[in-house]
Amino acid sequence: MSTPSSLTLEGKLRRDAGIVGLLFASTTSMIGSGWLFGAYHASRIAGPYSIGSWVLGAIIIMLIALCFAELAALFPRSGALVHMSHASHGEGLGRIWCWLLFLAYVPVPAVEAEAIVTYANNYLPWFLRPGSSGLLTLPGFVACAVLLGVMALLNLMVVRWLLNVNSTITWWKILVPLATIAGLIAASTHWDVLQAAPGTYKLSGMFTALPAAGIVFSYLGFRTAIDLGGETANPHRDIPLAVIGAVVLAAIIYILLQVAFIMALAPGDLAHGWANLSFKGEMGPFAGLAATLGLGWMATLLYIDAYVSPGGTGLMYMTGGSRILFASGEMQAGPRALTRLNGNKIPWFGVLVMWVVGVLFLLPFPAWQQMVNYITSVTVLTYGLGPVALMVLRRNLPDLQRPFRMSGAGIVAPLAFICSNLIIYWTGFKTNNFLFSLVAIGFVLYALHYHFIARRNVHDFGWRHIAWLLPWFGGLWALSWLGGIGGGRGVIGFGWDILIVTLWSIVVLVLALRSSLDASETSRMMANMNKTS
Repeated sequence: MSTPSSLTLEGKLRRDAGIVGLLFASTTSMIGSGWLFGAYHASRIAGPYSIGSWVLGAIIIMLIALCFAELAALFPRSGALVHMSHASHGEGLGRIWCWLLFLAYVPVPAVEAEAIVTYANNYLPWFLRPGSSGLLTLPGFVACAVLLGVMALLNLMVVRWLLNVNSTITWWKILVPLATIAGLIAASTHWDVLQAAPGTYKLSGMFTALPAAGIVFSYLGFRTAIDLGGETANPHRDIPLAVIGAVVLAAIIYILLQVAFIMALAPGDLAHGWANLSFKGEMGPFAGLAATLGLGWMATLLYIDAYVSPGGTGLMYMTGGSRILFASGEMQAGPRALTRLNGNKIPWFGVLVMWVVGVLFLLPFPAWQQMVNYITSVTVLTYGLGPVALMVLRRNLPDLQRPFRMSGAGIVAPLAFICSNLIIYWTGFKTNNFLFSLVAIGFVLYALHYHFIARRNVHDFGWRHIAWLLPWFGGLWALSWLGGIGGGRGVIGFGWDILIVTLWSIVVLVLALRSSLDASETSRMMANMNKTS
C-alpha cells in the first residue's frame, strides 16, 4: 500500500499570506450575502429573541473555532482539515472527510453567484424565469457560470495578489454593515419595539432561527485561514489569530445589525405579528427598511453591496475548496492530479474542479431552494470532527509542542461537538434527510469501488476506525425524524430534544475516542504528513 509519505508533489505552495491577509480571508468568507437577509428572517422566526440567536450563534461558532485554532497551528499546511482527520482516525476517515468537505465548499460559490444574478434580474429581467421562484433561464445559467469562471481566474493569481484583492473587498464588506448600523439607529424613533406584538414569537424560535434564518450560515467561513495555512510564513501565530479574530469581528457586526434592524422597525410593521413582517422593496429587507425611513443613500449602498459581498465570499470559498482538493491529492484521498500547481504555485487543477462542479450545482433541481440549509448542515457536520480530533491528539500526543494551546479543552471540545450536532438537528428533517441520504449513497458507492473494483486491502479501508460514523450520522438522522422541526414527526418536544441530542452526542464522542488511532499510529501518521509539507 502506498502511504502519504511516498508522495512527490508537483511543487510547493508560496508562503506569501500574512496575518491581515488570513484574517480578511476568513472575514470575507463569513460576511457574504447572509447578512443582507439574516436579521430579517431571524426577526420573523424569533422576534426580539433574534438578538439572542446571534449571540448564541457566536458562542457556538467560537467554541468550534477555538478547537480548530489549536489544530490549525499543529497542521500548518493548506487543506489542513483533511490532514486532521487522517491524524485522528487514519486514512479511511480522511478519504471520507475530504469529500464531505468538498461537498460543503463547492456549492457556496454557486449560491453566491446566483445571489448576484438574482439581484441583477431587477434591472436585467431575463436571468430568471417569471413566476418560477428564482429558477434560472439559460442566460441566467450562463451568467452564473461566467461569474464562477471569473472567481476561478482570480484564484490563479499569486496568493499575495489574491489576498490583496480580497482585502480591498473586505474593507468594503466591513464598512457597509457599520454604515448601515449607524444609519438605522440614527433614524430610529420607535425604541419600544422590543415589546411589540407579544405572543407572536416563542423562545424556541431563538434556537431554530440558528439554521433556518441563515445565522449559522452567516458565521460559516472562519476556516478559510486554515485552508491557506500552507501559504503563510508564520502559521503557528497567524492562523489562530486570524480564526479567532474573524469570529469576533463578524459576531460584533451581526449582533449590532440585528439590534439596528429591530430598532428601526415601526409598530405598524408588526401589526400582523413578527412572522408576517415584510417589505415591498425588491433589493432586500435592509434596503426596504432604509427606503421606508427615507434613507435613499443607504438603499443604494446596500444594492451595490448585494454584488460585492456575495462575490467576495464566493471568491474565498473557491480558494478554500481548491486547497481542500490539493490536500486530498496530497494524502491520496483523491487523484494525484489535484496537487498540480501553476507558475504562481496555485493548485490550478483544484480550481478547475471547483469551477466545473460549481457550474453543475447551478442546474435547477427541486432541492435548490433548500441549498442554503444544506450548506449549513453539511458544513457543520464537517465542523464536528474538529473537537473529536483535538481530544484524540491531546490524549495520544500529550507532550507535543502546541504553538496555540486552548485552555479547558476537556470542556470546550465536548461542548463544541454537542453544539455542532444541535445545529444539524435544528436544521430540520427535510434538509437532513437529503444530506444523510446523499452521504449514505456516496459512502456505499465508495465502499463498493474500494472493495470490488479497486480490490484494495480490506484492512486498509479502516472499518475499525470509521464504524462510529454510523451511530453519529444515523442517530442524528433518526432524532431529526422524531423531532418537530422541518418535517419531523413531532414525537420529541422542545427541550427534551435538546437533552436527547446532547446525551447522544456524548455517547458518540465516547465511541469516536475508542475508535481512534492509538498513540503510535498517530505519531506515524503525523510523521508521514510532515514529509509532504
